[in-house]
Amino acid sequence: MANNWKHDRAKAAIDRKLKDVETVEIVDYKRDMSLESIPTNKAYRMDAVHLYVDILNFEGILSSTEVDGITSHKRALRFLNLHQRAVHRILRKTNTRRVDFHNQRLHAVVAKPYGDDDEATRVNRAVAIAKLVVDVLAETGDDDEHIPDAEVRVGIDTGRALVVNNGRSGYREPLFLGQPANMAAKLASNGTQVGIFLTNEARRAIGLDEFDEDETATTALTADEIAQCEEAADLEVSKSTVIDEWRKDNDANPIGSFVFSRATPPLRDLDIAVLTPGNSRRMETVSVYADIDNFTAYVDAHLDDNREDIVRCLHVIRAELDRVLSADFGGRRIRFIGDCVHGHLLDGTAQATDVEATVSTGAICAGALRSSFELALERLGDNGVAVDDLGLAIGFEIGPTAITRLGMQGSRVRCAIGRTVVGAENQQKRCDGTDTAIGKSAYDTGPASVRTLFGSGRLQSGLTYDVVMESLEADGNKAAKAIRASSVVLGTPAVARAAATPFRPYSKG
Repeated sequence: MANNWKHDRAKAAIDRKLKDVETVEIVDYKRDMSLESIPTNKAYRMDAVHLYVDILNFEGILSSTEVDGITSHKRALRFLNLHQRAVHRILRKTNTRRVDFHNQRLHAVVAKPYGDDDEATRVNRAVAIAKLVVDVLAETGDDDEHIPDAEVRVGIDTGRALVVNNGRSGYREPLFLGQPANMAAKLASNGTQVGIFLTNEARRAIGLDEFDEDETATTALTADEIAQCEEAADLEVSKSTVIDEWRKDNDANPIGSFVFSRATPPLRDLDIAVLTPGNSRRMETVSVYADIDNFTAYVDAHLDDNREDIVRCLHVIRAELDRVLSADFGGRRIRFIGDCVHGHLLDGTAQATDVEATVSTGAICAGALRSSFELALERLGDNGVAVDDLGLAIGFEIGPTAITRLGMQGSRVRCAIGRTVVGAENQQKRCDGTDTAIGKSAYDTGPASVRTLFGSGRLQSGLTYDVVMESLEADGNKAAKAIRASSVVLGTPAVARAAATPFRPYSKG
């Protein structure tokens, strides 16, 4: 059956999720509480230091060959696997919590020692751990495989955040909502200068001078400031120890070769849990990023006196976006990245991707995501949940994609890489909360009807499911016409022929 979105089906799913969070409990995090199995309707308040690591030269690895081919994908995956193994060892030895390793970006939390009085101790530890990561990753390349050392930028912030469940059964991890996680991520990702960068809150905690807000992203800690933090933290683990153990572990447990095969559509049937370097998937897909716009400001506005609505909003909206991607359009969510959903779509066969159909499905799915988002806001509001000015920024792109799991056995993390993944995220970043953007490759290789929909700027506002469908169908788009025909209850052949009749030509005026 053709992919499609239906209002009543979406409303029923949203209402079911609303019932899951009808009652929400917020409690203070206490030592030894498990972060692995937080109930859907519960959240912890936690004071901690958040550390984000961004490997700046990862995109260069993906672009190391003229085409986005198997060689560059193998090289990029080996690059990530080597460095993730090293970081895993550092975090384990320093009792630091890994929250997420999304391709080249690590989010970790220093929560110990607990208590308000120990904030300076936590910040000093975070800086010392960051320096250890920087130093170790500067020596964990592989000359034989043309894998360079990593160039690292680190952002650090401190404060209180809400911790909720992130993910579904079989792949659960904590998600931290609030200013410290967001600001640390921004410091790490909003610049090309290597080094360790602290927010004013983190600087204040350890007695450093504060700067104007825009200067924090351009003013790295000096060597003397880092040395003072290292001395105060006294980690009792050295770079040489970590590298030595990392090399021994790689000799005893080699990564092995990356072996690719195609996934058979629909991608929702892909069992990511069984993937390994030697059992990876690679094919042309559409990569989709859908990010809840203004959610950090929403969290800040409600963190003190309306925390329960934060949990309700996040759970209902993300669950519905995931459902649309997978249940309605046969796609596969790779992961939730905070308030963003990243997934992939594929139309075709086990042997080949139907590029025009896949790009069309990407456009239609993007419209369905926006329609479900707007419906979720409506239903949340009807149930007394504040939604403020939340929006949805959507970007998608098509191209070769490698999907696998990386890291240490028993602690592997799912991973999807390719220039299409980078491209989809970059398209999403072009958008505000009403926009949808299409990447250049999808625009150029997709059908003319999709180019008409998005225009020469490759970005449009207000593209709901109905708007997308009407435009594509008016231009004779095959995927839209198939959805139109299959969405009508066909009582007679005449009804079927009527269902296949296109709408009048689409016009913005």
